[in-house]
Amino acid sequence: MLRGEKIMLRARRDDDVPVLQAELYDDVITRSRADSRPWRPIPPGSPESPYAVSGPRDDAACFSVVRLADDELAGEALLWGIDLHNRTAHLGISLRPGLRGQGLGADVVRVLCHYGFAVRGLHRLQVDTLAENTAMIRAAERSGFVLEGTLRRAAWVGGAFVDEVILGLLVAEWQGAHSPAGDGPVG
Repeated sequence: MLRGEKIMLRARRDDDVPVLQAELYDDVITRSRADSRPWRPIPPGSPESPYAVSGPRDDAACFSVVRLADDELAGEALLWGIDLHNRTAHLGISLRPGLRGQGLGADVVRVLCHYGFAVRGLHRLQVDTLAENTAMIRAAERSGFVLEGTLRRAAWVGGAFVDEVILGLLVAEWQGAHSPAGDGPVG
């Protein structure tokens, strides 16, 4: 388990799945904005659920996000598309609607960066998000991510093509921010 200031990341548990499924997946609009694949109905408890508990994988690390103040399940966080040869990965988070706007996202991003760089030894982390997802962009930038580009009308969302943005963070940039003069690593 990894701790931040407001959250901890832990392995997903079976009892997390129904909550994540109901609040993050079954909301078609929210899920369509968070995933490039088209939404399709998946029954609760299905092994096809994106939240199904599974063993460790080399290409992804999936976590449940828990708010430290009250141990409430706050959402999910993951590194995906982990490329061990190039030592890169993509970062993603999704918080339950009732727990957004509390500064949890920035803490999740910070802890995922610690996991990716200090624990997994990665060289680069990347965020791919909709250009209008200002909360995710702000959370990433607070951790040192830099806007690298815009993919014009690259995502089909709600019946229209919208822009996506790419933000990147290199381990050297992260280490510079987490030197003894910085705010230190999470653990």
